[in-house]
Amino acid sequence: MSNLIKPEHYEQLLDTQQTEQGIKLIKDFFQQNLSTELRLIRVTAPLFVLKGLGINDDLNGVERAVTFPIKDLGDAKAEVVHSLAKWKRLSLAEYKVEPGYGIYADMNAIRADEELDNLQWDWEAVITAEQRNIDFLKSIVRRIYAAILRTEFLVCERYANIKPFLPRDIYFIHSEDLLQMYPDKSVKEREDLITKKYGAVFIIGIGGKLSNGEPHDGRAPDYDDWTTEGEDGKAGLNGDILIWYPVLDRAVELSSMGIRVDKESLLRQLAISGKEDRKELYFHKKLLAGELPLSVGGGIGQSRLCMVLLHKAHLGEIQSSIWPCDMMSECRSLGMPLI
Repeated sequence: MSNLIKPEHYEQLLDTQQTEQGIKLIKDFFQQNLSTELRLIRVTAPLFVLKGLGINDDLNGVERAVTFPIKDLGDAKAEVVHSLAKWKRLSLAEYKVEPGYGIYADMNAIRADEELDNLQWDWEAVITAEQRNIDFLKSIVRRIYAAILRTEFLVCERYANIKPFLPRDIYFIHSEDLLQMYPDKSVKEREDLITKKYGAVFIIGIGGKLSNGEPHDGRAPDYDDWTTEGEDGKAGLNGDILIWYPVLDRAVELSSMGIRVDKESLLRQLAISGKEDRKELYFHKKLLAGELPLSVGGGIGQSRLCMVLLHKAHLGEIQSSIWPCDMMSECRSLGMPLI
């Protein structure tokens, strides 16, 4: 997301103070709507977790965690979180959350191998075995998208010069069907084409190999379930929410989410990924022993949501971070100083 330099037609609709007020408006309103839609209670999230327990998420399986020694724990080391998928599931068990309810938290991550824009609402809810299917996943996606639409309406009501652009409904497509539609296109090109066509899209089945031998995108083997058969025999009970963003004339991912692995899919995905040694880690032992609830969960990008609903062209207009000097200079020259 760090290459989002504004197009020539871009018009700055809010000044810096209005932007800061708009950010607070969106964050307060959206998280309240999210918690109401999915029946979530807010919890306090950790900034780091102990290394070697399997609690931190390695996302695509290759990212390096930021690690440091803990002064009072001898040789123990901590890792700054990548996301909270496994920590949330442990918390659901600890809090004894019942099916149909869940938790959410503000996650502040450091992902050294990605752009430094990792502020999310991380959420997780307990489900039943009967709900581990695509229809249930779609119902959750629609409820999240409804909260996004209500937030867009509020922003447009508050700021008259901001006009709505999101479609009323979100379109669902499996990543294999998307590949068949555009077999000669790259993943990013496929995402842009389908999202421009429908405005808002949920791409199902991310992590497993498609018919071309490549996954749509990478997923670690131990949080989302990307091998269980779902719709029309196609694999995957997870996906991403993307919207077409006219300010930048491209698709923007707002959320990654999915039904989480159960014992069978965890073992299957560890074997596929060559990560069977993880079975000996703390988190994985508890899951395999049946001590963790079945769940669905995901993350929703806070800065990205604010950027698109406030019609900004760069995340640096929303979130204070570290950006390349040439990018900052270009943004200033275009009248969009980064905070």
